[in-house]
Amino acid sequence: MDKIFKALADINRRKILTLLKNDDSNVSNIVKKLDIGQPTVSSHLAVLRKAGLVEVTVKSKERIYKLKREVFNSFIKQLNSFMSDEIIIRRIN
Repeated sequence: MDKIFKALADINRRKILTLLKNDDSNVSNIVKKLDIGQPTVSSHLAVLRKAGLVEVTVKSKERIYKLKREVFNSFIKQLNSFMSDEIIIRRIN
């Protein structure tokens, strides 16, 4: 959970996750959309990968990044465990 909090603490990593929410992408496309350097994007992606929030698939020389939704679902469940049952029930309704 600590790695996820660290990963989510940076605005550029949150922007990358937002981009990946809609479509898988390679580093070049992320660089173009965020207007930050390739080494910086690669560094952010490494943090996201270590936190388990994204996965990478290698296709020839290209790395395709994909959001790991099941990790987010698990993280949200863990966060909800800190809340009282009353608050969780109200949020669902």
